[in-house]
Amino acid sequence: MENLLNEMREYALTYKVPIIRDQAARILCKTAAEEKPRRILEIGTAIGYSALLLAYSISADAEIITLEIDDKRIKTAESFFSRSPYHNNITLLKGDAAETLTTLSGKFDFIFIDAAKGQYVRYLHAVLPLLSAGGTIVSDNVLFRGYVESVGKPPRRYKTIVKRLREYICEIKANRYFKTTIYYEGDGLAVSKKQI
Repeated sequence: MENLLNEMREYALTYKVPIIRDQAARILCKTAAEEKPRRILEIGTAIGYSALLLAYSISADAEIITLEIDDKRIKTAESFFSRSPYHNNITLLKGDAAETLTTLSGKFDFIFIDAAKGQYVRYLHAVLPLLSAGGTIVSDNVLFRGYVESVGKPPRRYKTIVKRLREYICEIKANRYFKTTIYYEGDGLAVSKKQI
């Protein structure tokens, strides 16, 4: 698996595909290993790197459902999945995540959000009914290049993303059913544990 993950990191670097940064990946994997989820939902597959990291970190028979809209990335992810020991554990669903989320059934113990940053609040509302009691939501890039907590104005092209990520952090922190920790590693990682 290490060789495959290294190959995926090189692919992401070569083709400029954003994947979770190493420091944040360690926290993601550590959290998943501690929680031991049986059913995982990932929003934003990209090339499948984080899905395979999660599979590698947890029980060999856990189920992972991952969502992606981009055809090229889907093809690449499926190629990497097919070469891993976890190809039977991972289901990749194609389509817009906001729409696909409305079609899912059953509960998930662990949800990883790493897709369109401006849609995090929308994703949160969609996944709350799908999260099991005591489940965990992990969200990547919540500090977005340092702009989210900066007092200065973000560049104009990032203004909406920063505004919506701030809203996401406020909402998840204000939710009395969750205990949220923001990690500054990588590009900012929010780990929100449902208390009931």
